[in-house]
Amino acid sequence: MKVLVVGSGAREHALVRALRADPQVGRLTAAPGNAGIAAEVPVRALDVTDPQAVAALAAELAVDLVVIGPEVPLVAGAGDAVRAAGIACFGPSAAAARLEGSKAFAKEIMAAAGVPTAAARVCTALPDCEAAFDDLGAPFVVKADGLAAGKGVVVTDDWQAAMAHAAECLAGPGGRVVVEEYLAGPEVSLFCLTDGTTVVPLQPAQDFKRALDGDRGPNTGGMGAYSPLPWCPGDLAERVVREVAQPTVDELRRRGTPFAGLLYAGLALTAQGVRVIEFNARFGDPETQVVLARLRTPLAGLLHAAATGRLGEVGELDWSEEAAVGVVVAAKDYPGQPRTGDPVGGLATAAAVPGASVLHAGTLREGDRTVSAGGRVLTVVGTGPDVEAARAVAYAAVERVDLPGSHHRTDIALAAVRGEIHLPAS
Repeated sequence: MKVLVVGSGAREHALVRALRADPQVGRLTAAPGNAGIAAEVPVRALDVTDPQAVAALAAELAVDLVVIGPEVPLVAGAGDAVRAAGIACFGPSAAAARLEGSKAFAKEIMAAAGVPTAAARVCTALPDCEAAFDDLGAPFVVKADGLAAGKGVVVTDDWQAAMAHAAECLAGPGGRVVVEEYLAGPEVSLFCLTDGTTVVPLQPAQDFKRALDGDRGPNTGGMGAYSPLPWCPGDLAERVVREVAQPTVDELRRRGTPFAGLLYAGLALTAQGVRVIEFNARFGDPETQVVLARLRTPLAGLLHAAATGRLGEVGELDWSEEAAVGVVVAAKDYPGQPRTGDPVGGLATAAAVPGASVLHAGTLREGDRTVSAGGRVLTVVGTGPDVEAARAVAYAAVERVDLPGSHHRTDIALAAVRGEIHLPAS
């Protein structure tokens, strides 16, 4: 099988690693890739925001499968363009990707499908937001309606800060903001493969959105993740398929916009049960880096089955009993205006830690050196017999990375190791 992976982050590096390990894959190309990906497979230049360019490259390479990593090309219609060229694509249509592209649309789908989620108000003016704050109460949850690279959500007890974010969202494209009730309970990310009919869950993970230890600081695209979740109910994936993913997939198919690809459910485990915080239409970053580190079932066959309506033929997935912990190494000043162009050293020594792997995100090659080229520069993944051991491996490897001015969270998976995560009493 000839495969093209579209994207340039650590998520795509994880996909490339998993696909390279699949004996079904004969030729693998990434576009545009990054320094780490380019060291492993051929890369091509590509404007991922141009659906026709994505389809043209896939046709030029005569690939059997295109795997689209980021949300922007999916919402723009890259999946549609690839399929129109007669090539199988893992990634939903633009119409189905609205599930991520519009928070308001996602709420509409969930209401129609009977999916449990937070009460919400879609607002188009500041007085509407004020009324929603009064109605739903603090903490205030304010979300940009459209794509915001994981940084469009503010959760705060500060009324002024909530209003300021609402005003910023209303001034942006579309002029809409979603105000929600706050959901109390630990958060879980669950990825589900779907061909538009069948739903197959992967293993749950937990990610860390805030920039600083203790879940402080601004939201980011994600500062780390781990899997499995020792505190999580064993039947969670089965329940989420039954209560969330399958009804959502069924509703989209009923509307004539079937969702084929990766349905990512961001969940809160509340005293009232599982509630959806958000949907994404693609593999999450950094959760993908730890989930795929544990998946033993060859990946290419799974993604191709989802892309071609044959997911019902896939048997039970095979998972490693080991845990995986991923820690993001971010550039100076991320998530603001990150500094770029700094040399990234220690990569080989970090990867040499037994059980560690280093996945590139914002990197590029300049001559004979690797330099930073984005906010999140690396995800360092550690594996081990349990979360504590995997965490120790990840941080031992992170300490070997040399990136001037960089920062990372030191508490990824720490609460889980200490047994401090508890489900709310129902």
